[in-house]
This record gives sequence, C-alpha cells and structure tokens, in this order.
Amino acid sequence: MSTHEEQDARQRFDVADAAPLLLDAQGVVTSWTHGAQRLLAYTAAEVVGTKATALLSPEDASRVPELAERCRRDGGWAGLLTARCKGGRPVRVMVRITPAVEPGGAPHWLVLLSDVAGARGWDMTREVLEQMVTDSPVGIAIVDADLRCVWSNEALERYGGGSPGERLGRRLAEIQPGLDSEGIETQMRRVLETGRPVVGYEHVGQIRSAPHRETAHMMSFTRLDDDQGHPMGVYYTVVDITERHRARQRLALLDRAGEQIGRSLDIMRTAQELADVAVQDFADFVSVDLLESVLRGAEPEPLSDTDQVPLRRAGHRSVEPGTPEAVVEIGAAATYLAGSPPIRCLTTARSWREERLDPLAKEWATDIPDGRAATFLELGLHSVMIVPIQARGVTMGVTTFFRRHHQDPFDEDDLSLAEDLVSRAAVCVDNARRYTRERDSALVLQRSLLPQRLPEQDAVEVAACYRPADELTGLGGDWYDLIPLSGARVALVVGEVPGHGIDAAAAMGRVRTAVRTLAALDLPPEEVLAHLDDLVARMAREEGEGPPAAEVSDEQAMGSGCVYVVYDPVDGQCTMAAAGHPAPAVVRPDGTVRFVDLPQGPPLGAGGPPFEAVELSLAEGSTLALHTDGLLAHAHDGGALAADRDRLRQALERRASSLDARCRAVVDALVPARPYDDVALLMAHTRLLGADRVADWDLAADPAVVADTRKEAARQLTEWNLEELAFTTELVVSELVTNAIRHAEGPVRLRLIRGRALICEVYDGSATAPHLRHPRATDEGGRGLLLVSQFTERWGTRFAPGGKVIWAEQALTDPPA
Repeated sequence: MSTHEEQDARQRFDVADAAPLLLDAQGVVTSWTHGAQRLLAYTAAEVVGTKATALLSPEDASRVPELAERCRRDGGWAGLLTARCKGGRPVRVMVRITPAVEPGGAPHWLVLLSDVAGARGWDMTREVLEQMVTDSPVGIAIVDADLRCVWSNEALERYGGGSPGERLGRRLAEIQPGLDSEGIETQMRRVLETGRPVVGYEHVGQIRSAPHRETAHMMSFTRLDDDQGHPMGVYYTVVDITERHRARQRLALLDRAGEQIGRSLDIMRTAQELADVAVQDFADFVSVDLLESVLRGAEPEPLSDTDQVPLRRAGHRSVEPGTPEAVVEIGAAATYLAGSPPIRCLTTARSWREERLDPLAKEWATDIPDGRAATFLELGLHSVMIVPIQARGVTMGVTTFFRRHHQDPFDEDDLSLAEDLVSRAAVCVDNARRYTRERDSALVLQRSLLPQRLPEQDAVEVAACYRPADELTGLGGDWYDLIPLSGARVALVVGEVPGHGIDAAAAMGRVRTAVRTLAALDLPPEEVLAHLDDLVARMAREEGEGPPAAEVSDEQAMGSGCVYVVYDPVDGQCTMAAAGHPAPAVVRPDGTVRFVDLPQGPPLGAGGPPFEAVELSLAEGSTLALHTDGLLAHAHDGGALAADRDRLRQALERRASSLDARCRAVVDALVPARPYDDVALLMAHTRLLGADRVADWDLAADPAVVADTRKEAARQLTEWNLEELAFTTELVVSELVTNAIRHAEGPVRLRLIRGRALICEVYDGSATAPHLRHPRATDEGGRGLLLVSQFTERWGTRFAPGGKVIWAEQALTDPPA
C-alpha cells in the first residue's frame, strides 16, 4: 500500500468522516444523511422508516437484540458489523452507537458508520492506546533516528536501567552496559535503513537488575515513519526468555551428551568425554574421579566416610588452557580428606551443592604433588556441585562441577541437570567397566591358550605377533602354534575361530588342542584338516542335540579357519593345506615375495569337498608368513584382496634387524593399534640340516645285515662324538631293523639324524603299524618295541608314501649350536 493510500485509510477511519444516522427506540431509521447514502448507496426515501436490521447481513441482524440490550445497559456500544449496500454487496463498517434525545424527550440512538475496508484496525482513542502500551507486561521502547530513547513503558523498569524518565535521551550502552549493545543497535540501524522489521532477535547478557546472572531476551524491532514516510525511529519490544533459553541449553547439553559420551568402551575415555561435554556451556571446570576397582573392571566395594578411598582421576577439563584448577593429573591417585564433600557423596550416594564456596577454604584433596594445598580463591572457583556416578545401584566415583567465569551460582535446576547428565554417563562408564572385566578375562584366557614360548627345534627360526581387536568388537579367536614332529620336522599352524569375546577364546582353545592332538598322529596336512573338520561338525551336532549349557558352546567353532604346514629340514620339503583360511606367503632368500597357490578348502565343520594339499621345495633361508585374515583388511573381498596382498608384499620385502622385529614391523605397517579384528602373524625362517648331520642306509631284506647295520650306526655316532649313545642306538637299530625285515615287505631304509635329539628312523614298505606288547615270561619274542620304548625318550610311527616309518628319539645332553 502506498503512503497516499495509508493516509487515505486513516482519514476514512477518522471519526470525523463517519456517516451518521438516527434510530428510534425500536431500531427504525428516522434520519438518513448524505454520508450514509455515499457509504451504502441507499437514498433517504428507501431507508427512512425501515428497520436498521434490513441494512445488516443476516448474521449481524440476529445480534441486534443483544446489542440493543448492551446499549441500554452500558449507554452505548462500539464494534465491527457487516452492512449490505444497495445491490447486496457486503461492507465491513465500524459502528458506534451513543444515546441521543430529541426535543420532547423521546429516546433515540445516534449511529456513526465508518468504512474500515483497507484500514489496519479499530479507530482507538488515545486513552485506549496509552493503556495498551503502558500496562503491557512486555517491555516497549521507542528510540529516535540517533538510537536515543524517546519513550519507554514501565515494564522495562524491571530490567533495571531506570524509570522511563531516566531513560530519556540515553543510548542502550548507557542504560544496560551488561548487554551487547553494539549487536542490538546494529539490528536497529538495519531496520531504519531497510524498513523491514526484525522479529525474534535473541541475545544473552547481564542486566542491571540481575548483574550476576545471565539472562536471555527476545527483541523485535519495527521502524516508525512520519506522515511523509520518512523514518522517525524504531519501536522495539523486549521479552524475558531466560527460562526458555536455559531449557534449550539443558536439552542441547543432554543431546550433546547422548552423542559424545560412550562412543567407546574405554573407561578413561568415557570419563573424559563427560568432562568435555559439561565444560564451557554449563561449568568452567569439571573433574571425574573413579574408584580404582572400577578402572580394573571389578565390582566396587562398600565404603564408609572414614575410609581412605582409592580414587583415581579419570578425566578433567577447564575453560582455561592448561587446566590450572587441576591439582591432580589424569591417571594419578585422587585422595580426599575423610568426611570431605567428595567422600560424603561417594559413601552416601547423594549429590551436594554449595552456591557460594568459602574463598579461603582449602581444596579437599590430600597428597597433592609438591605439597601445594590451594584455596578456592587461588583456584578462582566460587560455586560447586558434586554428583555421585551411579549405575545399577552401585556408586563408581564422583563428578565435581565448578564455576569460575559464570557469575551465577549453581541452583537446584543446575543440580537436577547435572544428575541427569551424570546418570547418562554412569551407564556408559558401567558398560565400559563390565566390558573391561570381560575383555581382560578373555585376554587372560586367550593368552593362556596361546603358546607362551614356542619350542626350540632345528627346523625353523620363528617369530610371532598377536594383536587383539579393539574395544568395539572384543577379543577374537585367532591363534598360532608350532608343533615339533618326528624326524626333526615341524608343523606350523595359524587358525581363527569366528566371533569375539570369551566364547571365541574358549572355542579357540578347544580347536587348538584338537590340532595338537591330531598333529601327534603324524598325519599329512590334508588328513589333519579332514579329521578336524569331522570333529568340529560332530561337536556342533552334539551341542545342538543336547540341553542348553552354561559353558561355551561348541557351535562357536563352526566356520573356523586353519592353515596347517609341515616343513622337513632334511630335504626342505614343505606340505600345506587350508580350511577357509588365507594362503601363506613365502619370502625367498633374495627378498622377493610370492603367495602360495593353495586350494581353499571349506571352513571347519561346514562340509564340502575333500581338502587338498600342495607340496613345494623351500630353499634354505626362505621365510614362511602364515597369518589370519585380520592382517588383510579385505580378506573376504576379492576385488580388494589383490591390493591388500600388494601391501603385505611390500611390508614383507622390507629388511629388519631380526625376525622378531620384522614380524612386528609387518603388523605395524598393515594393522592399526586397535584393529577391528584380531591379527595373528607367524613367521618361520627355514633351515636345512646339512649332510654331516644326516646318515642313511638302504638295507637288504636279509637278517644277516642287522649286525653290519649296528656297526655302521656305531661308527656314525663315533664321527658325531656321540659314543655314549652307542649301546642304546645299537639296541634300537637292531630291534627296528629286525622287525622291518621280519614283518614288513619291500625295501628297508635306516636313517640317523643328529639334531637336538638323536633320531633313528626305519622305513619299510608295509602299511601295518606295529603295536607295543607286554609279553609273558614264557614268550620267546615280542620284547623289541618294549625295549625301544624304555630306552628312548619317545617313539612312534608315521605313514609315508608306499609304507611307514618307525622312529625313536634319544635326548642329547649338548645339542649342536
């Protein structure tokens, strides 16, 4: 609407321009003016003598009896009605009815009609307008174009800054120096320049009526123009929204706490997150102290306020850089005086609040480094709350909130908010505590099930590195092992049980034990995995058929992976098979790396085609790298596996000072400090037993060769400086060769190996294994293997292509270097 139109609307709204008409006591029109004719288009002849209701819309005509009664009671009436012009067009009119008396005393009513089409409201008197603005509970003020106060209502007095008369001619910075006057006046200038009002501008500051308390206000600004449309000043309103602002702050703080506290299952980190969330918007310094038993994952014990409570600082944060208020460092013991507020809150499980601290009171902590006992005045702290950290009815520590820069002290609402905040964090702390207990138990179990020290042997130099998963997934069931076999050979094993936690660790122990048991049978790798597959499947079936058990389920082992490698240091032959597990890598003596093309059998217990083994010859100085799939981030993603193998190849090609260092370097290069999945890496640097440590003879199937064979064996021991073992060795050779010639078929071969033990092996072409017998006194034979078992450290049988090998070992007092 243009300025001219606005002025025209105001003029049409003026009482002076109203169209008068006269009604008698019965509401009949007795006088009709030209103004009324202009407004409604009826002539006097058409209207005089008719009821006034005929000039109104049906809805408003029905109100006439009620309005007549109000006029008689109140002496008049004013309000909006809808009249009908000639032709039926509705016209919204302002109506004022006042009593009028004609000569002779007959009662009449004077009616003033004013067209309000396009007008902005009623035509109010000055008294009505003054009543609206002066009695309004909303603070209202007007400033001129120089932003100096020219009028304000009494509601603004409650904010301080003086009465309306004292505010006249002053700028906002003079009236309320604790507010952001520059920001508020910027809004005023923008309204003066653009004419566009600003609604709902919020700001926070200190007002003179509450100088030590932050208050929030919402302001709206509207430009005032003169009759020519030139800006005269700004009309603004002020509403106190402190409570709403604080409610929003509380909700925002709780929302932020829900997002930022408990993002990990680390107790110390969770405590620090609690301190981080509360500082700045709510408190100026926050400390979180937890019982030492909680940090260990144990259940807290009941305490009394006279106990020396073993608390430890788990987290703190200050608005000041360097946290000057902290007299105890994170991780250090936090010891408090007996009966002090922190101890009382800890033992009674009740919160405590002090609006104004005694500035000269000593800090409650004892055993402070350097003996410094600071006062609260020195620390700059003036208000405090202490809230116990409780979950499931157990108190685990205390959280202390201080204010330093916030001028207003903590009130009851603040304490309620702090308790809500801490209770949310307490659940996270308790979850982290319980997880820590389970994780530590699982870690102890897993480490007890892993080999503490790999056995000494001559076949390989070994190094192993195990890295458990992070706290989000828990420990897994990865394991590695080295198992000495007969004939100086070794079995290298790496496996993985699916899942995490104690169940996975226990299932891993069972599978690893089964592998060691099967390895003692000296079976080929593919047969070991076949028996292991049957065993896992059978255990899972039996578990599923039986009643629910509290102990670890055997079904946990279903889907386990394993790679089983046998290495022979005599000829450098290596045989391996895999069940749902990554193939090993081989680092050649020249440093180049290749991955074994190993057929992937199904995971253990899953069923499927038979396991296949591959055999390869390794040069002395080669390194086998067996690992679980956690070492390769995308072990189950074929598209990314090639890239991960390239990374592994690069890591394996790097030189290191030792095999242990090389093993750790590979894991560090490929795996984060807290990986998503467990990682196990076993590296074996191969050795070969030289010809000077192995002697063998092909023997004819004739009993006559036994004596010569004993002599050859004795001569070999003399060359090896093992004469003290000659008698036992001759006895073993005699019995094993005699049994092979007497009961077996095909060629017979004798081999002596000088390693960490003296190994005697006899090969024959029979697939029948001998059995140890306990002959009666009257038996003429059957004592050979009994003698062998008594005179040697251990003995056994293993099957080989085309026959079998019976072997026996004697310990050497001084094994070769």
